[in-house]
Amino acid sequence: MPVDLDLWLTVAAALWGAAAGLLVPRAAYRFSAASGEPWRDRCPDGHLIGGWLGRARCGQCARTEPAPPGDAGRAQLSGTLAAYGPSTLLVALSTASVCTALALATGTRPELVVWLLLAPVGVLLTIVDFRVQRLPDVVTLPLAALALLLLAAAAALPGHAGDRVTALLGALVLGGAYFLLFLVNPHGMGFGDVKLALGLGAVLGWYGWPTVMLGTFAGFLFGGLYGLGLVLARRAGRRTAIPFGPFLIAGAFVGLLVGAFAA
Repeated sequence: MPVDLDLWLTVAAALWGAAAGLLVPRAAYRFSAASGEPWRDRCPDGHLIGGWLGRARCGQCARTEPAPPGDAGRAQLSGTLAAYGPSTLLVALSTASVCTALALATGTRPELVVWLLLAPVGVLLTIVDFRVQRLPDVVTLPLAALALLLLAAAAALPGHAGDRVTALLGALVLGGAYFLLFLVNPHGMGFGDVKLALGLGAVLGWYGWPTVMLGTFAGFLFGGLYGLGLVLARRAGRRTAIPFGPFLIAGAFVGLLVGAFAA
């Protein structure tokens, strides 16, 4: 029976996404600190958090159950760890879905490894920006550098369908364009979005300028529709600040899927 490489690759990508997604919640909670505040190092009840990766669950906050009959005054630990961050299951499923879609669009080309490594970072940034409207420099800047380095390595392998030069130019052009928007309207475009644009520009630029334009347009479209929906629902006004990073990431994801499929 012939081996369907694309099928097994898609399954492996889904499993990778699920496994990587399990590591995101704790980092998402720790990075979800308001601008100017240090990263969180304790759960809501004040217990110290160990490490950055894994589930957002606190063993010291484990709920207690009532004492059994005859053992008055003796409570028992339920064994259930108290949650303090995003749902582990939801994050894992989301990351697995993203990685599966990327595998289906990219196939066996070497740049798929790059997309699978960067996907959990995009999920992390989406969660953090939605929660506190902040894009951590310690994530966005290494993301841009890592994207360029990994794409340069992918360009050296046979079977790739992109161009590392346009990836670099895409990072510079998109980052520069967002910087100009930031200078024109600092309240509408955060500086964290500018830094995020460097990494997104590199990813989109890999498949050429049409992909850059598509991903950028999709990001603004998604953000505009979200803002319009809030206004219509009377949950925001015209000057209400909204997190823009998640929509830039979603737009880049759409552009990347189309670019990979068409390449």
